[in-house]
Amino acid sequence: SSAHLDTVVVWSTLFAATLRYATPLTFAAIGGLFCERSGVVNVALEGMLLTGAFFGIWGAIWAHTWAGSFAWVIGLAAAALAGMALAAIHAVWTITFKVDQIISGTALNFLALGTTGYLFVDKYGDTGTPGNVPAYGIPDIHLHFLQNWTFIGPILGQLNLMIWLSFVLLVATSVFVFRTPWGLRLRAVGEHPRAADTVGISVYKVRYIAVISSGAIAAMGGAYLSLGFVHSFNEGMTNGTGFIGLAALVFGKWRPFPTWGAALLFGFSSALADRLPAAYGNQWGTLFQALPY
Repeated sequence: SSAHLDTVVVWSTLFAATLRYATPLTFAAIGGLFCERSGVVNVALEGMLLTGAFFGIWGAIWAHTWAGSFAWVIGLAAAALAGMALAAIHAVWTITFKVDQIISGTALNFLALGTTGYLFVDKYGDTGTPGNVPAYGIPDIHLHFLQNWTFIGPILGQLNLMIWLSFVLLVATSVFVFRTPWGLRLRAVGEHPRAADTVGISVYKVRYIAVISSGAIAAMGGAYLSLGFVHSFNEGMTNGTGFIGLAALVFGKWRPFPTWGAALLFGFSSALADRLPAAYGNQWGTLFQALPY
């Protein structure tokens, strides 16, 4: 039975890790969902995640002297604003100037990589981000009543706030996109812009709102990475996460819950990659790390 207990513990830590890895993907993918449902392709999700990761931690470090342990709120706000700024550039280029959407997104990824890299070296240089970030990072939510439950307790008993928010985001997105008049407009603009225009829906306005909110949502995933998960920032730390989020979105056919399922699948692969090397040697870790790609 002790062996059985061990496997239960191993599985529950594995699932908890899966949720942690899937969360940045979920935010990236849902950001992409709003953007792509409006008819604008967003390959800049990677850059938006990276921007959110840097500005999230930068805002929190800046605020912690006066906001104390609540500095993460300022960090999240900074991340969202930075993501929106990046997305606004994408919107202007693709919607107003009708630039090729893939090229615009790719350019923004490089812009984000360069800007965050430059600012990181400029601000934190050789020392890197301060070591006390966990003190004012995004908090974990402790559900003490769950903690003694077998299997479920270790998974849901102590999850980061952003993971819970990602659950809320999924439900809200699902209701918004498929159950409200605004969601109908969003889908109409994405699928039949001419028809939507004829009925008097402003295609430009809907697309602008969709693309800019896409940036805010994706940047939240980045802020979770730096402020809630790793508690530091490094140049290019997203390392393709945004692209995997985009893949999850395509895999989930642009619907919130199937997309989340794909994010969980990719997250599970990353979680396994962390666990396998200890037992089976490094090559397995590398393989599972590469699997989503």
